[in-house]
Amino acid sequence: MRDALVAAAFQLFLERGYEQTTVDDIVALAGVGRRSFFRYFPSKEDVVFPDHERCLAEMTAFLAESSDDEPVRRVCDAVRIVLRMYTENPTFSVQRYRLTKQVPGLRAYELSVVWRYERAFADHLRGRLAGRPDGTLRADVVAAAVAAAHNNALRSWLRSDGEGDASAALDHALGYVQQAFAGPRAPHGGEEPEDVVVIISRRGAPMWRVVREIESTLEQE
Repeated sequence: MRDALVAAAFQLFLERGYEQTTVDDIVALAGVGRRSFFRYFPSKEDVVFPDHERCLAEMTAFLAESSDDEPVRRVCDAVRIVLRMYTENPTFSVQRYRLTKQVPGLRAYELSVVWRYERAFADHLRGRLAGRPDGTLRADVVAAAVAAAHNNALRSWLRSDGEGDASAALDHALGYVQQAFAGPRAPHGGEEPEDVVVIISRRGAPMWRVVREIESTLEQE
């Protein structure tokens, strides 16, 4: 029933336009009553985004299962669940993207949905970073960065009509997040990690002496 209502709604949106389609039109095409529609969707806007409640619940449960010490990585893994929701049905996702671009009210609704995901990220991070200096600030900044990385990869994929590897694009974008907030990324493939030399020198030591100590250490290596 739920899928039939979504299918009927989008058929009418594409034929008539979103604003010109009413709930009565949707239920008539689906062959059900208004009560059935509102049992599944509180409003006409909700039928455009039928999968977000399920996805948000799945993602929140995934975050709640975490007991590791790498909360940033966990949130990055969680946002991949959101991307998978879109890529599982490219045709529907692209149709919704085009429709949302045309209807200001749907764009505003979509922003509110994105905010809910971001808040879920922030809530998880706040719990893991509690007690650390600037823990709340860090949680909010990381949550916003993860949401921005996801949106960048998703919109690029949608603009290409669902072509290309959205997961690879998201991994690339999230690499910046992890590099900034969870330490440097591990080297790829056979790439060797960079050497790091740490020199401890007396404050006020002349620069030539510091340089000589660095050169001496490198020669020993």
